[in-house]
Amino acid sequence: MTDYLLQLINVALVLAVSPALVGLIRWLKARMQNRRGAPIWQPYFELRKLFGKEVVVSDTASWVFRATPYIVFASTLAVALLVPLVRIPVPVALGSDLIVVVYLLLLGTFFLALAGLDTGSPFGGMGSSREMTVAALAEPTIALAIFSLAVGAGSTDLGRIVAETLNAPTTVAAPGHLLGFAALFIVMLAETGRLPVDNPSTHLELTMIHEAMILEYSGRYLALIEWASGMKLFIFLSLLANLYVPWGIATSNDPAGLAVGLLALLGKVVVLGCAIAALETRLAKLRLFRVPELLSVSFVLALLAVTSSFVVR
Repeated sequence: MTDYLLQLINVALVLAVSPALVGLIRWLKARMQNRRGAPIWQPYFELRKLFGKEVVVSDTASWVFRATPYIVFASTLAVALLVPLVRIPVPVALGSDLIVVVYLLLLGTFFLALAGLDTGSPFGGMGSSREMTVAALAEPTIALAIFSLAVGAGSTDLGRIVAETLNAPTTVAAPGHLLGFAALFIVMLAETGRLPVDNPSTHLELTMIHEAMILEYSGRYLALIEWASGMKLFIFLSLLANLYVPWGIATSNDPAGLAVGLLALLGKVVVLGCAIAALETRLAKLRLFRVPELLSVSFVLALLAVTSSFVVR
């Protein structure tokens, strides 16, 4: 029961901290651009405001449009329940398997694309088409990048992969490890709608991907989608931190170890968040037809990481 309780605490951590991560990246970008910027806790105010607003739904929308925010939010929460955040191993009954995590992430993307098409809005359809193009290249790359670690661990269980990396710390400098990290980092930018793939702060219809799909949403529906987007960013950064740099993660239920694991996770996520802010300050958005080229590069890096893991063992 203690294991399951700790996993629920992990979920609560993702729920509570993810808006602050989004606010931190926004604040850092503003500072790097010599602007004052909104405070780090601004996303919390935005969520509270959206939950209090009325929901407006198109007359042509079906049940898919209404159900999608809940499906996106629930699937992201399920991923938060499965990935190793503060401690390992994840309880066996929860099944923290690589394939399960990838397909749960894809489930939310799939329904969001359906919702963009559901209202008949031209911008929604355009965003859905673009999102599926990105997902077709991004999702296999996620699986391949993590599978390069699974080869050495002999398992696709994420907790087992982290444990094996802790037992063999020299693998962190292995070529497959570094290539997999680079591939997953690029895919993370695409999956979370960050520059140079998408601009999270733009509302220019001709360049939007994620924002175009959610133009028709308002009120609590929009709040759930925005909250889920922040959680997805936090989960991806946690995967990068714990799969590739796992030091600090707790291996037991000892309170001191759990406290160290929590601080280590937050520290690594903040460092990666700072890297995203610096990257987005220096890079411009790619042209749309250049995005598949970038994602193809990440796929090749992930493929090389898997090949390297078989060769260098």
